[in-house]
Amino acid sequence: MSNIKDPARRPYLARGAGVKRCETCRLAIESCICEHQSSVAANCEFWLLMHHNEFYKPTNTGKLIADSIHGTRVFEWSRTEPPQALLDALNDPAYFPCLVFPEGEDYQQRMVAKPPADGRIPAFIILDGTWRQARRMFRHSRYLQHLPVIEPKSDRVSSYTLRRSTVAHHLCTAEVAIALLELQEDRAAASHLEGYFERFNREYFATRRKWDREEGEE
Repeated sequence: MSNIKDPARRPYLARGAGVKRCETCRLAIESCICEHQSSVAANCEFWLLMHHNEFYKPTNTGKLIADSIHGTRVFEWSRTEPPQALLDALNDPAYFPCLVFPEGEDYQQRMVAKPPADGRIPAFIILDGTWRQARRMFRHSRYLQHLPVIEPKSDRVSSYTLRRSTVAHHLCTAEVAIALLELQEDRAAASHLEGYFERFNREYFATRRKWDREEGEE
């Protein structure tokens, strides 16, 4: 299992690169939310298959799931060399692994509306990256091609404004997890994750507005 708190492999050079950040939540030091972080149990698990670019992005919301929902696993995606820990998890009979991705005609036979109530633990595999990266991960990972696919149906409008999406009604990684918890009728865990996500979003946006003001004064 990859550690989401591992040091960045290369420096973050995008907007806000010069900000001094908390090494855990990756917000600006003055906006750190670590004191509000706590983990709760859920009636499912999340396995994040993360594109390597996401590990060092401060705007990544997959880390909020790992920080909030007990049992969350984080793996680094590879097209040809999947982590052995992921392969072992996929073969564990205690779990019902399910790939989270929008519905498509060419894999309609793999779509499920909800995990079966057969005693296995639902394990939702979320492809964590940009939409373009996630689509490539979905199409080019042979070790995932046998898995059932689920698209959580939600009327939720994304409140995530830290990145622009080219896909209408697109939810960020944390919002997808919230929708899946609601599908599982685990309202307590959904509310817990949503509260932490909203705090992260609010603090990051406030910091970004501060950058804009400071840049305008220069």
